[in-house]
Amino acid sequence: MKLGVFDSGVGGLSVLKSLLQTNFFEEYIYYGDTARVPYGVKDKDTIVKFSLEALEFFNQKQVDMLIIACNTVSAYALEILRANAKFPILGVIEAGVLATTNTLNDKNSKILVIATKATINSHQYKQRLSQEGYLAVEERATGLFVPMVEEGIFQGDFLNSAFKYYFDDLTYIPDALILACTHFPLISKSLQQYFGKQTRLIHSGEAIALQLKKEYNLKEKYHNPKVSFFASSDEEKLKNIAKIWLY
Repeated sequence: MKLGVFDSGVGGLSVLKSLLQTNFFEEYIYYGDTARVPYGVKDKDTIVKFSLEALEFFNQKQVDMLIIACNTVSAYALEILRANAKFPILGVIEAGVLATTNTLNDKNSKILVIATKATINSHQYKQRLSQEGYLAVEERATGLFVPMVEEGIFQGDFLNSAFKYYFDDLTYIPDALILACTHFPLISKSLQQYFGKQTRLIHSGEAIALQLKKEYNLKEKYHNPKVSFFASSDEEKLKNIAKIWLY
């Protein structure tokens, strides 16, 4: 079993980390479109175009399944990718909603969704959570976090200033914070410190692992998988960040 993982940049490493812990696959191929990150500020047609180009990359690698570790691509290009692929493709939004419903029993829970502008404008999370009965859902675009993560800024005064910029006017403490961008789990420790222990953080990596186990009935089998990293620009930088976050 060969699994592909696609993201606009390094953020999908947070998903890959959770996937590696499952021992479900023999080989992992990660591709980050680092030359064109972030996707979250681009229009739909551009997002679809870039996504289809990535799909061709994974076709050449002959993967058995593909994880779209990018909420923006999951929001705008998932169905088009599925229509053009010969293997299963999973998106992180479906998994994130599944993880939320499994985490929060109280339908009145206050949920804050943070993501890129494009993901927020799609309203995919709010609509899907509404269908599940969760109505106290707020969405906020927090796109500055993406370049910060790409630059390796995971904590400190600069990041805390961004937190204050985005969240200072909140009048409530969220019961759950959905990290609806795969870059954001890389700053999860800082986010947890800011919001406090009463806020549950939900992110795509854990959600995808849960979905694979639930829907595909995969078993722990491969304890020493092969992992390969590819990027459209500065591949060494991607590999260096992977060393820090995966091992």
